[in-house]
Amino acid sequence: MGDTLQILVAMVIYMAVVIILGVTFARKANESSDAYFLGGRSLGPWVTAMSAEASDMSGWLLMGLPGVAYWCGIADAAWTAIGLAAGTYINWLIVSKRLRRYSEKAGNAITLPEYFSNRFHEKRKVIMTISAVFILVFFTVYAASCLVTCGKLFSTLFDLPYVPMMIVGAVFVLVYTIIGGFLAESASDFMQAVVMIIALGVIVCVGTASAGGLGAVIDNVKEIPGFLDFFGIATPQTVDGVQQAADGVPLFGEAAVYGFLPVASALAWGLGYFGMPQVLLRFMAIRREDELTRSRRIAVVWVVISLMIAVFIGLVGRTLFPTALTTSSEAENVFILLSTNLLPPLIAGFVMAGILAATISSSDSYLLIAASAFAKNIYQGLFRRKASDREVLNISRITLLLIAVVAIIIALDENSVIFTIVSFAWAGFGATFGPLMLFSLFWKRTTRAGAVAGMIGGGVMVFVWNLLVRPLGGLWDIYELLPAFLFSCLCIVAVSLLTPEPSEEICREFAEVQEGR
Repeated sequence: MGDTLQILVAMVIYMAVVIILGVTFARKANESSDAYFLGGRSLGPWVTAMSAEASDMSGWLLMGLPGVAYWCGIADAAWTAIGLAAGTYINWLIVSKRLRRYSEKAGNAITLPEYFSNRFHEKRKVIMTISAVFILVFFTVYAASCLVTCGKLFSTLFDLPYVPMMIVGAVFVLVYTIIGGFLAESASDFMQAVVMIIALGVIVCVGTASAGGLGAVIDNVKEIPGFLDFFGIATPQTVDGVQQAADGVPLFGEAAVYGFLPVASALAWGLGYFGMPQVLLRFMAIRREDELTRSRRIAVVWVVISLMIAVFIGLVGRTLFPTALTTSSEAENVFILLSTNLLPPLIAGFVMAGILAATISSSDSYLLIAASAFAKNIYQGLFRRKASDREVLNISRITLLLIAVVAIIIALDENSVIFTIVSFAWAGFGATFGPLMLFSLFWKRTTRAGAVAGMIGGGVMVFVWNLLVRPLGGLWDIYELLPAFLFSCLCIVAVSLLTPEPSEEICREFAEVQEGR
């Protein structure tokens, strides 16, 4: 059997297992919209933790992060990983239990827009509509990043055109999500989290051994100016974006300074967790609040190990294949390059199923949450309040199809950098929902008007900073999540203090949640 065929067989076996999971949970998922969108609040601690992190990390963990480390060294990748690890821990520590309790108290909310709307006792569903629209926009971009991952994976593996391969990946994810809903998504995400960390572990061990050991890897990349510096960054010498080489050695210029602003930008990634719907929904879906402590420990251990390995894989790739990937976009294929060159084809196929696992675990979450935002919160919440559960489910599936089509259009450019696409969508969610989530849970004085101002202010500032301010460079060149998050906080506090206090009923409900009732 040829190498490529063996890789294909391994990946087909993996995809078949995922589809079987979807079919297995299809009957339960179709019982009601509550079961389809939140699994009836029935997740156990292991599934909650592992599915949350798998859906969060996506193909970015196996392609984007190692690609950044391969291209310019550890500074950008490592500080981002530190921010993500810290954000993961704090989010599970302070948000998870209170959100689980409050979402049930607030009308048994099963989506994030519904929680925000019920939290402020809306009659006119303004918060619900705004949050649903932002979810649709940013999750469509997020889904596009997953499709780029699929396209790059299949195109690189099978030497076939990028666009058809990206569309094949999109169709598979779409069919799977339509069949199974939240329970299938969570169960498969648990399996995919296991596959992802095994794949990372196999590649880092085999790659390090092939490079001559840990010391050999460190000694090699130490020769590149700034590559191992936490406050410096390597600068590949490029012509039209392509890194140059001489006598088989990649060319780098002098190391650039990685100062306070870049560090703050990288650490700011951790703020995104407070507004990440695919993670927050897991908090709402766990069967019992007291199980979240165990989930937190599982999630944090998984995240820290996975992030550390992902960064180191970039260093191993630069040691073994220093001139193989010559653009920042190509650098994101370093995991694939190591797998296909260092492992037997059949094993490589299963390892690279880790990339597919990461992609599926995220894209199904993104598509499902975006569809629920429209079907449950806009269609039923605004236009057809008496719509039946069956009607809501059908509308959600139509929405899934439309979102997938838009995501495919966004993903048509095969030179897209996954890290860049993900960073924008991550900032969007972090700034739109993160501050409001924290204030809604911990500040009784937050008003409905403040909530609206915070969402709009944060969401709009992401676009303004990314498109207009950040290109100015210098002091303005900071990741848009940080200024947008702070601006959203300012909007919530200022507008809440300028508007009448919340009603007694809202304050009483807040106090009951605070007291654990």
